[in-house]
Amino acid sequence: MCPAPVERSADPVTAAGGAGLGTAWRAAPHPVLAVGADGVVRSVSEAAAELRPAVLPGARLRETAPAWLAEAHDRLTGGRPEDGPEDGPAGGRIGERFFTAHPSPYPDGTVLWWLVDDTGRRALDDELREERERTEALAEAANLLLASLNPERCAEATALLAAEHFADAALVVVAGPGRLPPVVSCERGGRPVRRAPGGDLAGLPGLAEALRGAPLPPPRWVAPGEAPAWVVPPGFGPVDSILVKTLPGPLEKPAGALVLLLRPGRARLTERGELFLRLFASRAGAALSAARLYAEQSAITETLMRELLPPVLHRAGGVEFAGGYRASSDSEQVGGDFYDVHPLPDGDGDAGFLVVLGDVCGKGLQAAVLAGKIRITLEALLPLAGDHQEVLSLLNGALLNSPQNTRFATLVLTSAVRRGDGLELRMTSAGHPAPLIVRAGGRVEEAATSGTLVGALPDVETVTARTTLAPGETCVLFTDGITEARGGPLGGEMFGDERLRQALSECAELPPEAVVERVRMLASEWAGPGPSDDMAVVAIAPPRAVPPAGRPAHRPDGSTS
Repeated sequence: MCPAPVERSADPVTAAGGAGLGTAWRAAPHPVLAVGADGVVRSVSEAAAELRPAVLPGARLRETAPAWLAEAHDRLTGGRPEDGPEDGPAGGRIGERFFTAHPSPYPDGTVLWWLVDDTGRRALDDELREERERTEALAEAANLLLASLNPERCAEATALLAAEHFADAALVVVAGPGRLPPVVSCERGGRPVRRAPGGDLAGLPGLAEALRGAPLPPPRWVAPGEAPAWVVPPGFGPVDSILVKTLPGPLEKPAGALVLLLRPGRARLTERGELFLRLFASRAGAALSAARLYAEQSAITETLMRELLPPVLHRAGGVEFAGGYRASSDSEQVGGDFYDVHPLPDGDGDAGFLVVLGDVCGKGLQAAVLAGKIRITLEALLPLAGDHQEVLSLLNGALLNSPQNTRFATLVLTSAVRRGDGLELRMTSAGHPAPLIVRAGGRVEEAATSGTLVGALPDVETVTARTTLAPGETCVLFTDGITEARGGPLGGEMFGDERLRQALSECAELPPEAVVERVRMLASEWAGPGPSDDMAVVAIAPPRAVPPAGRPAHRPDGSTS
């Protein structure tokens, strides 16, 4: 607290140097200096005499006091407002302590400088500033680390932040399978670099323990001579000390290790610095663990989705296949519609292919899971594919006996066998729309098959239809997501069977890929961009006839290629 300045008109009491200052200030608890207008120290209080270094009476202030105090006195007595306030306090260090100097000027030009020790308050201010900076740094670290769930970018951000706040260079070693996990290094002011360790991790003392954890080991300082060459980035220069710190993940399972490199002349971390490092390591370890978990789950999800999605169909065994699928909404990748084409071995019964197309009640992932179970079951029943009724009955029993299953499904089985240039088909529907046959002239026929759905009733009753496809003819299997797609001009009308038949009649002699794309396009345009049911289409056709050399091939519209 600043003492009240002495009034300029105070009654003078002759003191050393002739200044009329009185003598009470000499016993003040704060150091007090009496300095003349000429910059010479006239007298000092008892407390000022104990300053180290001492300010001596009779000497010029610039010769015995710190520069900051002499400059403040010159500004005050010289009357130079541009240099600062004429009578405001000044502050600076005297030895190891920090003082704030409050002036009390007198008419004869003498100034009493009251020196208030602000060392403790200054230290608290410095600590508060450091804590604010560290809090801001931790917030920045959290934002940067959580900005990406990519493990590589998260490791790069960890190395970058560690080099900026704790060391001259930092290495992040990511825990994981394999003897040599990847290492990300970064020098202060540089960019993270991903590289291989180039040696056994056990060569760096403390690193193997930091990656193993359980319990988490304390930070370990390592002498430069004990570290392998791969730890120091190329061109980094001499290293004074190395710190190895665990990056803890959940349940004290390490997410990786942080290696800090300090050049000569850089002080080691203080107690508060080590606390800051521990907090940073916790956030970095949590971010690395979250990123790795997300990457693992994404890989698992991608693998499962790949298995749940219908396969890509193409020509096989002299038979042309094409398939198309659309989930019920853009946010869904999978749904309850499915199809498969299985080759059948030679032997008793039909040889060729079994085509399966079905529709599980419901939408989304749960319907896709049941569709996946049905596909697996049907694949296991392929040896019985010669008897569609038997396959459907066994599938029905498996669904009814599954305690987790509360859904039913419709499907159609089609056996395709190559007969000369054509195909012999056997089609059996289990509660599913019957396949449509597109003849060469554009006539569309519905296969005479019907049956009960599977997974709901004790028994499945079906009627199997047979037909033959000549070159240029196509069998189309589809789910009700095509015919029941609602849209059109008024938004609520179904696409319907008649529009589908009309569309197929225009696809005579087109390849299966073109037929599938045509049906999908028309149904999707009719339904619009909003949510709809899942859609699936499969087209089966004999191999297309190749015209003799020199003779043009005829298109469906009568033109030639």
